[in-house]
Amino acid sequence: MHETTIIRKPLLTEKSTQAMSEANTYTFIVDPRASKDEIKDAVERLYKVKVERVRTVTRKGKRRRLRYGWVDMGHHKKAMVRLRDGDTIELF
Repeated sequence: MHETTIIRKPLLTEKSTQAMSEANTYTFIVDPRASKDEIKDAVERLYKVKVERVRTVTRKGKRRRLRYGWVDMGHHKKAMVRLRDGDTIELF
């Protein structure tokens, strides 16, 4: 897979923003089929940084009630990537 298909978008929440400043850890929504090694290579190529550790979580999709009935939301895979000291990613 190509880097831009593996890394879909950065996840910017209050918790992930705090992890960026304190632990040098960035959070991304990634392709569910991507492995940790593929995620590591994609982040290193896209942002020109060195990755120390990759942690992944697969969030199960839920049923949501919308005005036209029940809808099944899809599964998401989230990757928390810790960078080497001194490396940063400009997301804003």
